[in-house]
Amino acid sequence: MAKKKVSDRAKHHSESPVPKGILLAIGGKEDKNNGEKSEEQSKNVDFESDEILKYFVGELKGNDPMVLVVPTASTVPEDISKDYIEEFHKLGVKRVEVLDIRNRMDARNPDFCKLVEEAAGIMFTGGDQLRLTAILGGSPVLQLMKERYTYDENFIVAGTSAGATAMSTPMIYEGETAGGYIKGDVRITTGLEFLKNVAIDTHFIQRGRIIRVSQCIATNPGCIGIGLEEDTAICVTQGNELRVLGSGLVTIVDGMGITDTNIYEIKTGEPFSVRDMRVHLLANGDTYTLPIYDQLHI
Repeated sequence: MAKKKVSDRAKHHSESPVPKGILLAIGGKEDKNNGEKSEEQSKNVDFESDEILKYFVGELKGNDPMVLVVPTASTVPEDISKDYIEEFHKLGVKRVEVLDIRNRMDARNPDFCKLVEEAAGIMFTGGDQLRLTAILGGSPVLQLMKERYTYDENFIVAGTSAGATAMSTPMIYEGETAGGYIKGDVRITTGLEFLKNVAIDTHFIQRGRIIRVSQCIATNPGCIGIGLEEDTAICVTQGNELRVLGSGLVTIVDGMGITDTNIYEIKTGEPFSVRDMRVHLLANGDTYTLPIYDQLHI
């Protein structure tokens, strides 16, 4: 049933359509209105309690919208799902289901595909982004999620921490050192590809990840790097129109104007250099248009 719906939906559209859905990528530790705030949130006098999750709920369409929590990235899926179920209930969402996919066979389950078809929104939890790509990559469930995001204007897909990092391609999944300034320190693979030619990193300022994203972009200068601080998110509409939400900063790393780098000349294990890489810092309410080119092939 799911395959037929995907095929029927896709065949009436162009090969490279503009996504109609909404994408929400969250940098981790989004406030859940539990009375505890991080030091950064406490210092920000303009911080609005659980603003990001309220935004997600506000974008749900339908009289009784259903939210799907996807805890696949986590090694404790029951615990993390419980937290989100409780929070969404507090925010007025009555129908919250868990897409409890733990292996490749689960990702082919027709019952899970049916839930994806019925959902108004999906939330990927944190954990390990490599679990997400290794388990969901190329699966009927992921294909259906991407079809709905592309063709259904009544659909929002969100992810936090690892769930946000996995939305992009290229996807950073590991760093050998804290700094990431040594060639070969940063490991990159293909993400879930809700956003192409974009590399998302999370817990960005808190964990000092500017250099590892810079290495990713130095090796992929046609891509845009996006660093999300904790309790901060980007809302993406039309596939490339970005708006910032939350209490922190979003860092944009643009390598398209790079004039020189030694990343392709040095040996693995040596520090890299790069010149004329642009960096933008965006705060709550700021907007940015991703300079993404039309795909010439699928």
